[in-house]
Amino acid sequence: MSATVEPLPQLSDLLKVRTLEVRGAQGPLAGRLYTSGEAGAKRDTLIVFFHAGGFNSGDLDDADIFLRHMADDNQDSAVLATAYTLATVQPFPAAVEDAHAVLTWAKKHKTKLGWTGKRLVVAGIEAGANLAAVCALMSRDRGGPALAGQILVMPMLDPGLSTWSMREMQNAPELLDVADACAAAYRGYLPNAADRTHPYASPLQSSRLKNLPPALILSAEDDPLRDEAEQYGAKLIACGVKTTVNRMPAASLSEAGARNECACKCYALGEIASFIAGLERSETPPAA
Repeated sequence: MSATVEPLPQLSDLLKVRTLEVRGAQGPLAGRLYTSGEAGAKRDTLIVFFHAGGFNSGDLDDADIFLRHMADDNQDSAVLATAYTLATVQPFPAAVEDAHAVLTWAKKHKTKLGWTGKRLVVAGIEAGANLAAVCALMSRDRGGPALAGQILVMPMLDPGLSTWSMREMQNAPELLDVADACAAAYRGYLPNAADRTHPYASPLQSSRLKNLPPALILSAEDDPLRDEAEQYGAKLIACGVKTTVNRMPAASLSEAGARNECACKCYALGEIASFIAGLERSETPPAA
């Protein structure tokens, strides 16, 4: 049964969205910078967000409403949404190399982003959450840039499609298209079957999950991706990574782009705001 949800609050008049160009591993990429609150103020936190679309589609418009509310709810943070090379142009590892390159670009262009450089957080929905999780691995493995946190909303983490929730949803007529779309997405992104166990394609299969930044992982009750999200959270916790895993109530996921809508309708925005506030508190020295 779907949850009853409150309508989204009115956006602040202080919200600003700026189009800009960022640099990926393959070349220039489209980006958008979302800020709210005091004009001209530098933010201590930059959240770099990667969009959904099953690696093969999607663009910056898909999560625009979600990101406007995220920026409005976190006025001490800037939110940078960025494109990446889709698998229809070039399959794995092009997208993840782009994603990590954007983080490096952001560290070098703090002034342009109105960011102090203090805290860098990666975030994404669905395929974008896969890229966010992989960026955490790559940043650890490659010596930076250092990340303060990772936010994974209904992430795609298991190209093997082996979890119970994935198999269960394949038997639910109303969600069969969603499960089939996940399979098609991985066929496009990982045409080489050997890549399906690579940790930069399938974080859930990685045996090296220590020394990663704190994580917020949000699953959804009726999502075929539910179990892989929760299993990844359990593995991070077992490896000593500070991790919060929450299952959001059921919301319709039967249409393309529905995970963005689900994240808005459910309590993802509130969970993200709490997570960001927790990162800020953890760095605040105790009073003398």
